Amino acid sequence: MSAIPLISRLPPLPAVRDLLNLYRLQAVKQLSQNFLLDPKLTSKLVSAAGKITNGYVCEVGPGAGSLTRIILSRNVRKLIVVEKDKRFEPPLEMLAEASGDRMSIVWGDVLSHNLENAFPEESKCDWSDPPPNIHIIGNLPFNIATPLIIRWLKDISERSNAWVHGRVPMTLTFQKEVAERMVAKIGTRERCRLSIMAQHLCFVDHKFTIPGRAFVPKPNVDVGVVHFTPHITPKIKAPFSLVEKVARNTFSFRQKYCRRGLETLFPTSMREEQTQILLKLADVDGTLRPFELSVEEFNRLCQAYSTILEKFPSLERYNSRSKDGFDDTLLY
Repeated sequence: MSAIPLISRLPPLPAVRDLLNLYRLQAVKQLSQNFLLDPKLTSKLVSAAGKITNGYVCEVGPGAGSLTRIILSRNVRKLIVVEKDKRFEPPLEMLAEASGDRMSIVWGDVLSHNLENAFPEESKCDWSDPPPNIHIIGNLPFNIATPLIIRWLKDISERSNAWVHGRVPMTLTFQKEVAERMVAKIGTRERCRLSIMAQHLCFVDHKFTIPGRAFVPKPNVDVGVVHFTPHITPKIKAPFSLVEKVARNTFSFRQKYCRRGLETLFPTSMREEQTQILLKLADVDGTLRPFELSVEEFNRLCQAYSTILEKFPSLERYNSRSKDGFDDTLLY
């Protein structure tokens, strides 16, 4: 990869706060928009991504460009921003022009946008290599943060989307409570389905917390900055949908013994027998609470459930909460 001249400074630009006033840009509550304007905090957030110099960055939801300016000042080779709200076209176009062709804008919804072609072929790394100099950074709106990370975790498990380029890291914001769930340790009250899904696929690091008062408008919660680095080998050796199903059912009765949630993987007529078989195959104590289970124990549960599915393939589609449940007699 050839070197490029480093551009350490953008030309003088109006302050982001002044641009918001100039274009009468206010946060839209329905889009869960909260602007982070403090340059010390935006700089700290970008620093949490690690070394991005001469790298490729995708920023999610740049808004008026507070984070965008910091990213460009770190001498990135190319910055792609994905923004849904076209009200921010004037300030973002101004930044793109000032960047010297280092920035491009994609207008669209990141929930449906595929980043596979966002970065050049030569930036790709093998999955077993150190992460490429590609980074995803974003101050996420609260209303899309959890659905987006679930989608991206699935993409990581399939090595699709941005992760065709290797173990691309992410640095993203979430409500503090959500951030704490993703890093929650065994036995803590925050541990949940999201803890298992995130930790089995990535090393997850809650970097720091931004107080809600730092945002405009001020949200009712504080915000956690979380860094994700995909594991070379997932901790649970099973398809994403199966892991998600086992984790979701297990935590559906959070305060009860884990066997109570695991029972819901099976129709009533086979529930007791197959739950016993599942726990025996997995060598898991059914009297543990869901939040007391390790990722390795979830791995064994998923392996055991996969073994049972080989005998009863229809169970893969079984959903205890669905009105279209199976006729139990068809499962034997």
